[in-house]
Amino acid sequence: MYNFLMFLRGFNNLKIGIPRALLYYYYYPLWKTFFETLGCEVIISGKTTIDLLDKGIKASVSDICVPIKILNGHVLELLESDVDYIFLPRMMSIRKGEFFCPKFMGLPDMVRHSLPGAKDKILFPNISSLSDDISDDKLYYDMGQRLGVTDKNIKESLKEGRKVWNEFRRFSKEDYTALEAMDYVLEGKLPEKQVEDINITIGLMGYVYDVYDDLVSMGIVDRLRKMGVKVITFEMMDEVMLDRELDSMKKRLFWTFSNKLLAAGYKFLKDESIDGIIHVTAFGCGPDSLIGKLMEIDSEKLGKPFMTIRVDEHTGENHLQTRIEAFVDMIYRKKSKYIKEA
Repeated sequence: MYNFLMFLRGFNNLKIGIPRALLYYYYYPLWKTFFETLGCEVIISGKTTIDLLDKGIKASVSDICVPIKILNGHVLELLESDVDYIFLPRMMSIRKGEFFCPKFMGLPDMVRHSLPGAKDKILFPNISSLSDDISDDKLYYDMGQRLGVTDKNIKESLKEGRKVWNEFRRFSKEDYTALEAMDYVLEGKLPEKQVEDINITIGLMGYVYDVYDDLVSMGIVDRLRKMGVKVITFEMMDEVMLDRELDSMKKRLFWTFSNKLLAAGYKFLKDESIDGIIHVTAFGCGPDSLIGKLMEIDSEKLGKPFMTIRVDEHTGENHLQTRIEAFVDMIYRKKSKYIKEA
């Protein structure tokens, strides 16, 4: 009955909801352009709020990580809105022999069977690729059949999406955040460059959905910039360079985005222009606990300041601000002492 009603409504009038969570912060330019080129209206959920998080917590098992609780909150918000479908791909792999976190692979099933009203509304193509570029049209053909569009439509729309996503990635590598790059390629908004007369550069480790969700990170990028700190994140770095860092390791991790973080972390450790490293992680993330420990050990060996900020639904803003200020002040004092001794 639901699909029949969609047929009567007409494909060009379909509203596709995309949760503002998880890999929205990395692939939204691709997905938005793809669906809009097909003729759909794209609806994204609002920014994460305490109320949205509370709803997500109530709909989740207690021991699951905060980003999944937030995702559930965003899906619930979209289910309450006037969308016809919610796009929630099953992210499996974007590197040979590496995979996404098991929660990502099982996410469409968890949502469809645990959130009321979600079962018939979730679009979940299985994404398995050999690179970060997930615009291979064959990955989306099954979804296209469900929507009633041809393979040719899918291919042409993904071609447009690929162009926008490539521009998004190019702009990110010019030291702009994912959100700034997104605003530029989708809205034409050119962000201000970070100030040039800075004294400190910090490598900020964290998954895009931890760093750029302001409720999770409490706006850590803006906080650091206001202190006169230049911020570098993993998505600002070239994939080939990160792969070279991983090639020097005895063994890679099983999880692709965890490998990206670890590679960025080791690059930060070796780079003399990076004065310190902050690792933002969500409580309950298994891969991150391993990354944090490895970075803690190696940063101590090399004498580079390293701090982990572990957040959950109870983390206080004042506590976070105090820790960041103390960390930045410590780096300032360390650099000043080094300059005087030199």
